[in-house]
Amino acid sequence: MISAIANNIFQRAIEDYHRYDNIDHPMENPYDSQSLEHLLYLKCWIDTVQWHMEDFVRNPDIAPEDGLSWKRRIDKQNQVRTDTVEYIDSYYLQQFHDVNAKEHARINTESPAWAIDRLSILALKIYHMEQETKRTDVGQAHIASCQSKLTILLEQRKDLSQSIDELLTDIASGDKYMKVYKQMKMYNDPSLNPVLYGKKQ
Repeated sequence: MISAIANNIFQRAIEDYHRYDNIDHPMENPYDSQSLEHLLYLKCWIDTVQWHMEDFVRNPDIAPEDGLSWKRRIDKQNQVRTDTVEYIDSYYLQQFHDVNAKEHARINTESPAWAIDRLSILALKIYHMEQETKRTDVGQAHIASCQSKLTILLEQRKDLSQSIDELLTDIASGDKYMKVYKQMKMYNDPSLNPVLYGKKQ
């Protein structure tokens, strides 16, 4: 099942990142560049870097100019994240290219890759919530609260993993079909964002 593979890869990517815990440390993807595994590792590495960017930019003592610089960097990172999700969907579109959808086949509320995107983010929540349960500088109330949240996150991962596996099975059998829409984000496009194209007038 793809969810088990993805969850293992996400865990590896997160642990690899935290061996250095450095936003700028170069990624060393251990998987073949043409494989789905490569895309999954890349996806989670991008998410992990962005997670720590988001933490950093929330420092209340950050200088305004530094905060703006980080915000722009996060925007760029988020675009790379979106592009990678679309690469994963392209992989599945190719995989299911020859599947004939049944007459009453249904479309899912989200594509496989966007569901996998949520699974990657969930892996990060689980990792960091588990770290909170191991802190020695907080009281038992904090530990108990984080342990309770961790239990819920683990259940959520189980349910989401099952849903992803079922979705891919349904697409493979023709009971559901894939239809992918590009994100077409407007605020990053200098021809669509009025603030950006207005500067040229």
